[in-house]
Amino acid sequence: MSSKYNQPGVPGGPDASGSRSPATHKRRKRRRMVRRLLRLTTAFLVLCLILAGAAYGYILYRGSQIHHITVSHLVKPAPSGVENILMIGNNSRCALNGKQSTAFGSCSQVGGARSDVTMLLHLDPAKHTASILSIPRDLFLPIPGTANENRIDDSLNPTHPNQLSNPSQLVDTIESDLGIPINHFVMLNFDTFQNVVDVLGGVNMYFPNPVKDAYSGLNITAAGCHHLNGTQALALVRARHMYYYQNGSWQYDPTGDIGRITRDHQFLRVLAAAVARQGLSNPLKDNALVGSVLPSLTVDQGFGLQQMASLALTYHGINAYDVPTNTLPVINHYYSGYQGYIYRGGNYGDILMPYQPTDQQAIDAFLGRSDPPGSSVSPQSVKVAVLNGTGTSGQASTTSSQLQGIGYNIVGTGSSAPVANFSETVVYYKSGEISAAQSVMSHLSGVVTMGQGPTADGSDVTVVTGSKFSVTGTLPASGSTSSTTGTQSNTTSSSAPSAPSGSGPSHNYNPVPGLSSNYSLIQSSHAIPSYDPRACPAGARLTPG
Repeated sequence: MSSKYNQPGVPGGPDASGSRSPATHKRRKRRRMVRRLLRLTTAFLVLCLILAGAAYGYILYRGSQIHHITVSHLVKPAPSGVENILMIGNNSRCALNGKQSTAFGSCSQVGGARSDVTMLLHLDPAKHTASILSIPRDLFLPIPGTANENRIDDSLNPTHPNQLSNPSQLVDTIESDLGIPINHFVMLNFDTFQNVVDVLGGVNMYFPNPVKDAYSGLNITAAGCHHLNGTQALALVRARHMYYYQNGSWQYDPTGDIGRITRDHQFLRVLAAAVARQGLSNPLKDNALVGSVLPSLTVDQGFGLQQMASLALTYHGINAYDVPTNTLPVINHYYSGYQGYIYRGGNYGDILMPYQPTDQQAIDAFLGRSDPPGSSVSPQSVKVAVLNGTGTSGQASTTSSQLQGIGYNIVGTGSSAPVANFSETVVYYKSGEISAAQSVMSHLSGVVTMGQGPTADGSDVTVVTGSKFSVTGTLPASGSTSSTTGTQSNTTSSSAPSAPSGSGPSHNYNPVPGLSSNYSLIQSSHAIPSYDPRACPAGARLTPG
């Protein structure tokens, strides 16, 4: 039977001559195009699903390469998205391969773990800014959970036989003693650092002078722009016993670890610029970079690949040379001969000590605080005990009287066995009372720190007096004082140098009021030493050797 649409004269059918009308051809062609588009769309969607599945699988694969560990004491990031990431370089030899063990020593030869490099990265998404604060490895601070003080890098040392390192204790030390909240933890070792530099094909740095360091292996024999591979770059960032050639002879760089921090900041800028030039635009290079880092990367349990990728996308446009870098101000003491710092009968070698109010001002600037911590605490609400920690006659009673004059509730005085010939004043606080400790410490200047630890006479805060400090009647941010006390001199915080104002990578060594010339306050400055390496000038040619 014939369809009615095949009958002549019917719309859509043939005309009287038996041919179909032009309108019919157009409609049939349109239907064929729709069917073809549907097939192509379906194929495209299937392809997208396959690709998405592959990408998801790749993310899972890369995410599985990251070594996650449980880190205690981390703070949940603020709703604003502001984060503080603790980044350390672990000098543990237990993770090295055979070739590296030959160069740096094996796990049996060099035991334990230390945070050779300790940097804090502050990220603010609203301002789209990043900044770095370095903490010197030899800074002497109370170690939470112990009755002693030690270098901060030693707080990474394992406390149990089954541990390779103890990041929880390091995080706790920074938060308890410096009042800096830590949201995430990232740890790299020698191998990871070398791999990143090598995957980039090396980096170029300018050396104004020949330099060498027998301990790290650094050996630049001629001034100029040099291409560094991973091994050479590691030798540079580890150099803290460096010599530089100037005026016809080799000169020793006395800055030690402080000088190394300067060089590390410069190198990070050069490295970040190299990553920016080659990464995030070259998939093969990106994949190689990711593959060189993730297998050796150790991060906290809550820091996943998705969060890392989000941070990379948020901040990848920042110019590395615009990122402020600073170092926590410290007191340095040059010991004569081989005599080191004797603490509780043990020799701790050369150490560094905190200094107030410059430390707190540097921390507040780094965190973007407008009000000093503890400023909202009423002194009358804080129960304070004061213990004489030096044996100097009347030190506890004088200090307690001055704190009471400010308004603090003094609940007791007494004595504590001296720990060293020159000691820090420590503001100990019981759990949950860090704001009270910060309030008390805001009225102290000099060699002063705080830490969570035992308190006396039912107090919230116990001040164990040290060798060089003063009590101020007003907040030290103004630089004024109303009353002072000390064991070596009655200097006030008005004579203390101001906090570092810039983000420069170098340091000034300033005399410490009331102390001998053996002591100096080390603060960041803008100009780097003339002999220190830096980025190669534009268009510079590489120097052989």
